[in-house]
Amino acid sequence: MPLRLDWETRLRIALEAAKGLEYLHEHISPPVIHRDFKSSNILLDKNFHAKVSDFGLAKLGPDKAGGHVSTRVLGTQGYVAPEYALTGHLTTKSDVYSYGVVLLELLTGRVPVDTKRPPGEGVLVTWALPRMTDREKVVQIMDPAMEGQYSMKEVIQVAAIAAMCVQPEADYRPLMADVVQSLVPLVKAQRPASKVGKLL
Repeated sequence: MPLRLDWETRLRIALEAAKGLEYLHEHISPPVIHRDFKSSNILLDKNFHAKVSDFGLAKLGPDKAGGHVSTRVLGTQGYVAPEYALTGHLTTKSDVYSYGVVLLELLTGRVPVDTKRPPGEGVLVTWALPRMTDREKVVQIMDPAMEGQYSMKEVIQVAAIAAMCVQPEADYRPLMADVVQSLVPLVKAQRPASKVGKLL
């Protein structure tokens, strides 16, 4: 049976995964670019605390801020940043895009690419982005399994973070340190996490 995580647990996972990427990008010199950040590379312990894993495709980033590493495009469909897919130019902002896709998965309960969905709904970012930037439509993207567990204010804030992370232009994406800073107050505002919503 698939496990359904509640809103509080999803928020905490989002924050802990963001802290993992922030460490790689901001506290190691030169920075480490994960290059294959995705939901299946986030390990959860028995208390549902998140750890970033699988560094098999990781690459050392550029020494100077704003630089990039040119490399063969590797990664998982649906998570790869558009500029990396097109040019092979890899930056920490490529990981930020992938993180945004994971954040969308946590919000929606959907996978990044689903060929079984109707036309226009198969690619998560393409489907969700216009809804995330509209306060009236943002609730349409939420996983129905979490209904009643969140406030609209929280949803709007987390959706705004996700929308910034999946911007097509890398320069418009935030640093992972900014993502962490934005998520910390949301996680602190939550009650002690109840771990799991329900089993399906």
